[in-house]
Amino acid sequence: MRSVRPALLTLTLAAALALPLAASPATATTDAERGASAAPSSFSPITDANLDRLRWVAPEGFHVGSAVAGGGHHLEQDYPDPFTHDREYRKILGKQFSSLSPENQMKWEFIHPEPDRYAFEAADAIVDFAEENDQVVRGHTLLWHSQNPAWLEEGDFTAEELRAILHDHITTVVGRYAGRIQQWDVANEILNDDGTLRTSDNIWIRELGPGIVADAFRWAHEADPQAELYLNDYGVESVNAKSDAYLALAEELLAEGVPVHGFSVQGHLSTRYGFPDDLEQNLERFAALGLGTAVTELDVRMDLPENGQPTRQQLRQQADYYGRALSACLAVEGCDSFTIWGFTDKYSWVPVFFEGEGAATVMTADYARKPAFHALWTRLLLARLH
Repeated sequence: MRSVRPALLTLTLAAALALPLAASPATATTDAERGASAAPSSFSPITDANLDRLRWVAPEGFHVGSAVAGGGHHLEQDYPDPFTHDREYRKILGKQFSSLSPENQMKWEFIHPEPDRYAFEAADAIVDFAEENDQVVRGHTLLWHSQNPAWLEEGDFTAEELRAILHDHITTVVGRYAGRIQQWDVANEILNDDGTLRTSDNIWIRELGPGIVADAFRWAHEADPQAELYLNDYGVESVNAKSDAYLALAEELLAEGVPVHGFSVQGHLSTRYGFPDDLEQNLERFAALGLGTAVTELDVRMDLPENGQPTRQQLRQQADYYGRALSACLAVEGCDSFTIWGFTDKYSWVPVFFEGEGAATVMTADYARKPAFHALWTRLLLARLH
């Protein structure tokens, strides 16, 4: 790693250690106020110009990402598509992050809305934006029980026809972005909390049997041999029945020669519950199999006071959760992709799905940085300088 000027390093470390507890939405500086400049394509030394960016204080080879708002619940809100119409949002997205995950734009109901029609415009725009800003992309997702189009869920298909539909979808979508997607969430949320397969609400497993999971990985690998292929789920941050089942499934797939390359935890956390202290231990179990690991959808929701503004104590607890999740990933060899599920409360999914909860991201609705942002920044910088 290239050296950092001693004076700048001293000031940087002092700020890093102070900011996570001191910063608050009322006093934080927004990214818009700081301005943006083009980012070089290679790992660079820390300078005054890029010091405040998560992507530039991160260790070499470590990707810090965000979901790209659009589709899904956003269609029901009283604002236009964020990624397309919010220039400030796009500027921060390009400046702060080195990895992007389409929040909804690559899910079946958006990218394959009719049996014989694919809608690639929204996904294309994200991939193009990522390349323009020297970012990688995580594809999300290929085989899932949710957000499927009505024509698929309500269609009267034979097992042979369903298999052909899935094969065509994976081949077409993965093939379109071959060489442009770093990681794919191939199988998403395929297990229940007790570790059993979702056999009732997952159309693919219900109608085609558990072997379809292995086939999905094989087809994705055939369509893009360069992409890293992942199992992805929520509620698997700790060592529990669900993560145990994924460990057994991963071992089984690897033994069969299935091209599974990684396991990822989503990380939708809440301050109602304790932090999953065994996150690092859990990731290590999968790393021991030779798999890559990742945190793919981190946010930390909280119960908001009547005025809708989190307290300083809530912000501290949230920052602690964000920081500890990142530290766990950084501590595991091969965990080199860390994604937060949106960076601003302005477009967060949480209030739509969790009544009374919110403020789950690292920036306020007006893009002021919370202590959680500084917690990530601090740990990334320290890991880079280690």
